[in-house]
Amino acid sequence: MENLIKLSLLTIFLIILFSFSNAKIHEKLSVYSVNKATQAFNLNGKWDDPQWRKCKVLEINSLVGKDPKFRPLAEAKVMYNEEGILVIFRVKDRFVRCVTHEVNGPVWDDSCVEFFFSPDQNSPDKYFNLEVNCGGTALMHYNTVPRKEFKVIQSEDVQRIEIAHSLPKITDPENPDPVTWTIAYVIPFSLLEKYAHVTRPKKGVSWRANFYKIADKTSNQHYISWSPIENGVVDYHQPQFFGVLKFE
Repeated sequence: MENLIKLSLLTIFLIILFSFSNAKIHEKLSVYSVNKATQAFNLNGKWDDPQWRKCKVLEINSLVGKDPKFRPLAEAKVMYNEEGILVIFRVKDRFVRCVTHEVNGPVWDDSCVEFFFSPDQNSPDKYFNLEVNCGGTALMHYNTVPRKEFKVIQSEDVQRIEIAHSLPKITDPENPDPVTWTIAYVIPFSLLEKYAHVTRPKKGVSWRANFYKIADKTSNQHYISWSPIENGVVDYHQPQFFGVLKFE
C-alpha cells in the first residue's frame, strides 16, 4: 500500500512537472494575427501592394545554429479568404543560389523560405511543410510523426499552389551581391483537405505554425526561424516550437 501511494505521488509530480515545462515552452511561442482578405485577391508577389498593407509584418529573425557571415532579413505576411491561405515573403539577401527546378526536389539546398503549419487545431503535432526556393519551385509534405512518418504531396497537387516569384527559376552561379526577392502563394483549402482534416479559418480559430529561411548548400549556410527553436537543435521539424496563427 505504501509503495502504491509513493507511485501515485510520483506520477502526480511528473504530470505537474511535464505540464509546467510545456507551459514554459508555450509562454515563449510567437503569435501572429491573420486577417481575412476584404476584397478580391490578385496574386502578384508585390510586397507593398495595397492588398497586403493592412497585414502585420512577421519577422523571421531567430537564428538556429551558428551565425552565418551574412544574416538575411526575412519577413512574411499572411491573410486568408474563403478559398485558402495567402502568404508572401520578402528576403533581403546575399549569396543567392537556386538550382533545384523539379517539384518536391531538394529546394532547401537553395536560397529558400518555408512555411510549416498544423491546419487541424485539434492535432497540432500533425503538419504540412511547404518549402519554396527563390526561383518558385516547391516541395510539400504532410507529416504525422516528425522525420518518421509523412506523405509526399503529389506533384500535380503541389502545382495547384499558385506561386509568384521575383527571381528567375535558376540562379547559378551563386550571386554574392545584395538582392531583395519575394515569394507569394495561395494554398487552397481543398488541396489540404485531400490529405488532412482542416479547421477552416474564422475568428476564434488558431493554427500552430512556423516560418523559416534556409540556404543549406550555399557559401552562406544559415537556418533562421520565426518562432524560436529553444533547444538549439538545427531541425525545423519540431512542432512543439511552432508559434500561433490567430485568425481574426
